[in-house]
Amino acid sequence: MKLCKITELVGKERLARPIMTDDYRELLAAGSVLKPEYISKIVQMGITEVFIEDEGLSPEQVVILREDVGALFKEKVRSVVERHIYSDNDELEELTATADKIITNILEDDRLIEQIFDIQERSADIYEHSISVCTLAVLIAVKKKLPRQNIHDLGVACLFHDIGLRYLDFDCTNVIMDELSGRKRDEYKRHPVYACLALENEPWISEKSRNIILRHHERLDKSGFPLHISDIDEETQILQVCDTFDEMICGICCRRSRVYEAVEYMKESRNRLFSEGIVNLLLDFTAVYPSGTVVFLNTGEMGVVVKQNRQFPERPILRIVKDAEGNPVKDEYLCDLLEVHNVYIDRVLL
Repeated sequence: MKLCKITELVGKERLARPIMTDDYRELLAAGSVLKPEYISKIVQMGITEVFIEDEGLSPEQVVILREDVGALFKEKVRSVVERHIYSDNDELEELTATADKIITNILEDDRLIEQIFDIQERSADIYEHSISVCTLAVLIAVKKKLPRQNIHDLGVACLFHDIGLRYLDFDCTNVIMDELSGRKRDEYKRHPVYACLALENEPWISEKSRNIILRHHERLDKSGFPLHISDIDEETQILQVCDTFDEMICGICCRRSRVYEAVEYMKESRNRLFSEGIVNLLLDFTAVYPSGTVVFLNTGEMGVVVKQNRQFPERPILRIVKDAEGNPVKDEYLCDLLEVHNVYIDRVLL
């Protein structure tokens, strides 16, 4: 990936980073091929530089599930759930197998336990969100060495935890719950109940999974909903932490946040809203600045995160693309923040 001035583009370059608005709305996705007409529009928007794909010093992304595997799981969840919503069929049991496949993917790859992962902020629907939450929750449960049956019940609950949102008459993405009208806010707070009602006559889902779904928005200080309780079992607490974190970075009933903002919120909420131990496990494997993030250093230089430092998720390895005066660096170089203790990330650009 390299930073390129718009005036240097000739067309057919491929975007390495999406072009976003100030409110994180994606105008042109990463991977898009820049046609001449796109370049003209970008110029009209006042954008002077973009990141394009390049062979040298490219970001090294580490993910829990391969993109193609995650996409297959997402489409499975979408097709089964949407058929259920409209025809009340009996295919929901198929998703228990999807949960077990996610569990098996994680259990069979020993490397996953010690990695730091690039969990990207994104626009997402409830199906992708459910897969992401399931993946995060299962990884935490594996790290905690929970029994396989408990992990299965948790994984199933993760895939179904937001099925109640499909019964609402409004879209919950990129809206803020506290800004909803009273009626809509009350309806939103009932979605765990709607989910349990949708599953109450299904013999294949355990009582434990149903209870996890019902309680996934409860909080340790009793500020959650719908029951306002603080007596919450461990598996439910895992789902609460993963659900809240992923909701923030994909904007489901909240304003979409950057990963580092979500990390700070989770830190601040330890021992108040969420279990400290579970939050710490999530943060232990979450890159604060995912690969590809564009940052400014306290030195004034601009860099792109290209790799994570194991055990130090806040001190990644950067590719420096602009000097302190804002000039493009002719011979871009790597800066390992573990090796330069007086240099730190000051703010995030993209």
